[in-house]
Formats: sequence, structure tokens, C-alpha cells
Amino acid sequence: MDRTRVGMDVRLLRRRRGWTQEQLGSEAKVSRSTISAIEHGRAERASMSTLIAVVEALGARLSMRIYWHGEALDRMRDERHAALVDRILRVMIAHAWVAQSEVTFNEFGERGSIDVLACHPGSGALLVIEVKSVVPDLQDMLSTLDRKTRLAPGLARRAGWRVRSVSRLLVLPEDRTVRRRVAHHSVTFDVVLPLRNAAVKRWLRSPDGPIAGVLFVTDVAQDDKRPNS
Repeated sequence: MDRTRVGMDVRLLRRRRGWTQEQLGSEAKVSRSTISAIEHGRAERASMSTLIAVVEALGARLSMRIYWHGEALDRMRDERHAALVDRILRVMIAHAWVAQSEVTFNEFGERGSIDVLACHPGSGALLVIEVKSVVPDLQDMLSTLDRKTRLAPGLARRAGWRVRSVSRLLVLPEDRTVRRRVAHHSVTFDVVLPLRNAAVKRWLRSPDGPIAGVLFVTDVAQDDKRPNS
């Protein structure tokens, strides 16, 4: 975390609201001296919960990032994402789906790409697949998935696919950390993406009507960690 940048941003947002340090401290339920320390780049004196409270009092959101060997961590994350995409493509093809990866769109100013867009010719089922190597910011991810699901039928029709139903699927790596994160947000997941592995796999074999769910899959990195049998 860039403590100097955090301090500058806090001060900028505080002044934009026309607040004194004391007023911000009152809103965040911390002392004025804590606000002063943060604004002067001494954020290490405040706990993470305090920093979050101060930033949220300003109507903002605190974001952190881990750096390791320059861009090496980004490359590792991209490699894992690519491995997960490869796995789900294999699954789709094995179940007689026609699938495309990295399907880009530019519809009415909305731009982006769908990790995997798949169609089941026999049933006319269209599936929008979002692949994540980690559980992301939940609300942002769900909003993005909603947008892609809304635009997917138009993309499919232009590809010549017959669409009778549209479904959504979130693909995540099978590991304990990811499982705990999903469990932590179980209420949201159970409402928005209720189906899990066994039910999703049954549907993939014989799609009937729209579904929304989560599929946990192993990736190459995990397979490499397993002892040889």
C-alpha cells in the first residue's frame, strides 16, 4: 500500500466535502490525530479496519494490491486464469457444446469480453461463463455478469446460433480459500448463482431451461502439486 498516496487521497476527498479533520474523525469514529497521521503518510499507525472506516466515511472504497517481483504476480494470475479457461472449454466440448473464448463486444458503448460463450445446438441453450482465478469484488462481478448475460443473445445470433434460453455460470478454482470466500457470501451466491458442481454438471450434459450457478474446477497449478500416483 502506498501510504503517501492514501494520505493524499484522503485529504483530497475530505477537502472536497468541506470537512475538517475533526469532522472526518467524528464520521469515521476515530480521533483527529489519527486522521492527521493518515493524511501525512503514516497510515501504518492505523489498523486496516480504521483505514476502511475513514475511506468509507468519505464515500470511497479502499483497495490494496500485493506486488511481487515486478509484474510476476500478474503473470501468475493470468496463467491460472488461462488454465481455468482451458479446462472449462474441454468440459464444454466433451458435452457437445460449441464454445468460444474471449468473445469481445462493443454494444451501444458497452465494451468488454466474455471469457467463454457456449451454445448447445441440440437444446438452443446459451451459456455465459465468467472465469475467475480468485473470488473478486462480488457486487462488481455480479453486475458485470448481468451485463454480459444481457448482451450475449445478440452476439450469439450474429454467430448464427439458435438461442432458446440464456444461462450464466461462474467458474472458480477448486481450493479451500475460494470455497471459504464463497461460503462467506453464501446468502448472495445462493440467491444469484444457486446451482453447484453436481447440479451444474448434470445440466451441462443435458441442458433444459436456464440456470445460474458456480462450478469449481481444478487447474494445472493444482494438479502439479499432487503426488504422482
